[in-house]
Amino acid sequence: MHALRSLVTALYRAILLATCALVWATSPVNGQSRPLPMEPMHDSGQNVTAVYEGWFQNPDGSFSLLFGYYNRNLKEELDIPVGADNRIEPGRPDQGQPTHFLPQRQWGVFTITVPKDFGTDKLTWTLEAHGQRTAVPAHLDPRWEISPFLEVGVGNTPPLISFEDGGPSVQGPRGISIELQTTLPNPVKLTLWAADDAKTFQGGRIPDTPPVTVTWNKFRGPGDVKFANNKPAVEKADGKWKTTPAFSGKATTTATFSEPGEYVLRVVANDWSGDGGGGFQCCWTNGYVKVLVKPEATGSR
Repeated sequence: MHALRSLVTALYRAILLATCALVWATSPVNGQSRPLPMEPMHDSGQNVTAVYEGWFQNPDGSFSLLFGYYNRNLKEELDIPVGADNRIEPGRPDQGQPTHFLPQRQWGVFTITVPKDFGTDKLTWTLEAHGQRTAVPAHLDPRWEISPFLEVGVGNTPPLISFEDGGPSVQGPRGISIELQTTLPNPVKLTLWAADDAKTFQGGRIPDTPPVTVTWNKFRGPGDVKFANNKPAVEKADGKWKTTPAFSGKATTTATFSEPGEYVLRVVANDWSGDGGGGFQCCWTNGYVKVLVKPEATGSR
């Protein structure tokens, strides 16, 4: 089982990377098509490719389209504001996509909900960076249906997360969100409760790491964000969950902002399946924190 899982994961990732390269190569920039890149990865100067990862149906009959991206830089983080260089069409160009792009492959970053009668319609996410444009369509092709809430054959499910002990909780990529505020230069405190079923692949050895890991990053915002620890440990703690999970814990960190404005921070909770579920599209959970950062009060120093 483990060998098969590893083989399928490797094939899946190879196909995704090949697709990213092909889309980049065939997307016209200034009326020209670029050849397939045959050079090694660079620290900076490369573009970002949107990645459509599939769709799933919601309980109300609507559908969620799942997106990630591939920043082809090894180190460079890019900010691409919503507009001509970062748009989703048809409809309004801002449909909740990120404007800050971390290096390399980022899985299941956000979803867009479309109506139950979406049918054969498509949404296209266009990104342009360093003069290189890509456009990736999203659709309800049956071959792209995914199962982000259950790893079939294993029974593994995504972590549960909540921003308040006993408060609203969620599983899966659609995520949960809250709003906070702070005033420069004060940091904002970020607390996340997480729980998990502590399952791994059939016959797999129980890892030495905790069943849940969390990672914080900037998703949107006008300035820089510095986390005291963007991967805070999930310390074991009993939480007020509706069911009794195999593992429950709490992770805390702070974020400091370089300038005032509206920010969105994303936190992703992964279980032992790792980033992007190891290529199986299950099991992780997203959370989003909108932070209003007010200017420093006059005479406060």
